[in-house]
Amino acid sequence: MNDLLFRSLRAVVSSGQGELLGEGSWVACQGSQIAAIGIGGEEPEAKRVVDLPGHILFPGMVNTHHHLYQSLFRCVPEVQKAPLFDWLVHLYTRWRCLTEEAVDVSTRVGCGELLLSGCTTTSDHLYLFPAGTERLIDREIEAAAAVGIRFHPTRGSMTRGARQGGLPPDDVVQSAEAILEDSVRLAETYHDPSRFSMTRLGLAPCSPFSVEEEIMVRTAEMARERGLRLHTHLCETEDEERYCLETYGCRPIELAERVGWLGEDVWFAHAVHLNEEELERLAETGTGVAHCPSSNCRLGSGRAPFRAMRRLGVPMGLGVDGSSSNDGGNLLAEARMAMIVHRPLEVPCEDWPSASEVLEVATEGGARVLGRDDLGRVEVGLAADLVAIDTHRLAFAGACVHDPLAALLYCSPNRPADWVVVNGKVVVERGKLVTLDEAEVTRRADQIAQEMSQRM
Repeated sequence: MNDLLFRSLRAVVSSGQGELLGEGSWVACQGSQIAAIGIGGEEPEAKRVVDLPGHILFPGMVNTHHHLYQSLFRCVPEVQKAPLFDWLVHLYTRWRCLTEEAVDVSTRVGCGELLLSGCTTTSDHLYLFPAGTERLIDREIEAAAAVGIRFHPTRGSMTRGARQGGLPPDDVVQSAEAILEDSVRLAETYHDPSRFSMTRLGLAPCSPFSVEEEIMVRTAEMARERGLRLHTHLCETEDEERYCLETYGCRPIELAERVGWLGEDVWFAHAVHLNEEELERLAETGTGVAHCPSSNCRLGSGRAPFRAMRRLGVPMGLGVDGSSSNDGGNLLAEARMAMIVHRPLEVPCEDWPSASEVLEVATEGGARVLGRDDLGRVEVGLAADLVAIDTHRLAFAGACVHDPLAALLYCSPNRPADWVVVNGKVVVERGKLVTLDEAEVTRRADQIAQEMSQRM
């Protein structure tokens, strides 16, 4: 017998490519995976049956770039209008106060937000470790597991402090040996490469302006020895490009290739400033990209070359980025932003991203970037990561008659998802998280944010 059956659905969107089952469709789950899909006819038996008339069900989305700790640093007045480097220099003075409890609470906040937006898998990039806080990754893994999201934490690192010409303060950077030793410990403790795994670790030096070449090379060697993926920020701003030319004598993509950071096991956050030759190199090597349109707009970094990447076949997922540069963690709203931000007047309308194309990037695309072939579609045998949204709302009136898939992105994606299932377990029910006391976590987050501001 199946464990869960969603039935009487308005539609099932099986993938971002537009495959659709209409009125009266149903999906059954057994254990961690999807067991059966159909429309009408005889429905399979299940221990729990949920009738969802008016709901559209679609694959859980995949967030390929985040900084969960930044959930405690939203709307900081001094950086509400600041480009990346100025933004970083100021916020480092706050982030250096980070504690294990702050990481625990901010992870619960960020993962809860993502689940409510229909995101069932997220990566995270935690790269600064104030003295005495070496177990920050452990705390966020524990918190993410408690909330119930599928989690790809990346062990970040910084070695180049202010005295060595980097941007971060010297008291949040670490030695290469300390970084590599902790990376081994985390990989041996938490990384699970199995099918339907809930936790997979990656390694993630922060950026070209906060690490030295040695740690990039050694991290890549270690990751490939252990079957881990590699992640970093790259080509985010023109300031970064100038820094690389002055410091390394080359552009960021050339630097990445020099230190062994191109390949199917690598993905870059942002990838805004690339020329045609560099884009072709990403495509040739299968190097992935986390597209973060809201953060790029918020910091004035520019627009990533979405259409060129899609044309060339660069693996691409979406990322909400940290809540200090997005001020939220709504991946469905991020997908809508990706759909509309690449529609300037100078671009022919036939090249504008469609809702189906962007939903594919947010689901299957993100799964590919994270190296997952078991996620991203509503398909028998794949992970039971599902989202259902009730369209019996004013915001959807008239839309689903014409195009249920497009309605998900065009029509007000700011309301919470009504049902979310991760690995076969219901984590959002009737628009409420079942794994988290939202009021208590919000109260504690505000308290910790206030305490850190006073310590700054």
